[in-house]
Amino acid sequence: MPELNPYARFLDAGTSLPQVAEILAATPATLESLVHAIGPERIDRAPAPGKWPAAQILCHLADCEIAFAFRLRQTLAEDHHVLQPFDQDRWAAPYANIPAQQALATFAVLRAWNLTLVRNVPPDTASKPVTHPERGTMTFSVILETMAGHDRNHLAQLEKLAAASA
Repeated sequence: MPELNPYARFLDAGTSLPQVAEILAATPATLESLVHAIGPERIDRAPAPGKWPAAQILCHLADCEIAFAFRLRQTLAEDHHVLQPFDQDRWAAPYANIPAQQALATFAVLRAWNLTLVRNVPPDTASKPVTHPERGTMTFSVILETMAGHDRNHLAQLEKLAAASA
């Protein structure tokens, strides 16, 4: 059976929900710093054939934040909700034409909105169940943990690109 959170390896064992919230809150500023370190001359350059350049990683993060926003709200609003998976490669088709700064700004605004939601839900919301058709039944808190692990996965990729730019 697949892992409920395929990005769990990017989090320390026993990461608490307050720590997850800290990771989620810190990501936009970290992305801004990494985009600056990568620089405009390298932001659209793929690190290897078949790999996304930094700008496309930012587009992916913005798109995923849209998906996570919907998933969080559907989990809150519906009982026994089944999440809709998506094909990230198909969503990526238009990324080459989207400016990195626009993707970053979109991500930052959506993340702020999602954090506002998370900070304003009742404490028992963490255990509200939801089903992912490919991963199984999980909870609201697992969605948040997935978001944090997903952030760390892509931050590590961007850190490598920034180091190569130095």
